[in-house]
Amino acid sequence: MKAGIHPEFVECTITCTCGAVYHTHSVKPAIHVDICAGCHPFFTGTQKIVDTAGRVEKFRRKYTRKSPTA
Repeated sequence: MKAGIHPEFVECTITCTCGAVYHTHSVKPAIHVDICAGCHPFFTGTQKIVDTAGRVEKFRRKYTRKSPTA
């Protein structure tokens, strides 16, 4: 291999918004994620809506059926 062309491999801390912290190795010293294995609906078995900037409400307003007016 050529010397000096590979990035530095350092210890990395992955932090989730739920508060979970994972330690691993990466080329970045810190990574922040929104969903991890501790809070993902597939692994927890619960439905949780992650709403960023009101997108869920905007979608519901746009696609909800309106009652027919007579």
